[in-house]
Amino acid sequence: MNELVAAQLEQVQGAYGAEIERYPDGVVLVSSEFVLPPGWNKSQTRIWVVVPVGYPVAKPDCFWTEPDLRLQSGSMPNNTGNTRLPHHNEPLLWFSWHATKWNPNKDTLLTYLRLVEARLRDVR
Repeated sequence: MNELVAAQLEQVQGAYGAEIERYPDGVVLVSSEFVLPPGWNKSQTRIWVVVPVGYPVAKPDCFWTEPDLRLQSGSMPNNTGNTRLPHHNEPLLWFSWHATKWNPNKDTLLTYLRLVEARLRDVR
C-alpha cells in the first residue's frame, strides 16, 4: 500500500471510526456506525467500501450496508440488492451507487464516504 492510500485510510479512521480489512488483493473500509437520517428502519448502520486496485485513479464504486437496512416502509432502497462482498461469507445490502465526478488528484476516500452519506440522506 502506498503512502497516499495509507494517509487517506488514517483520515477515514479518524473521521468515521473506520476499520481496515486488508486482503492480498486489496483493502475494504468498514465504518463503525454510520448515522442515518429519518426514513430508514434503523438509526445507524455499518458501511463497507472496497478500495479498488489502482486507487486513486480507479475510483471506489458502490458500497454495502448491513443486510437488514430498509426504508422505513419496509421496502428495499432503490438500486440495491443482497450480494456478497469479496472475502465475506454472508450477503450484505449492496448499493449500486457510482460517483459521477471523480478527480484522482483531489478526491480522497473521505470524499467518497461523504458521497455515501449524501446517498443515504436521499432516502429512496
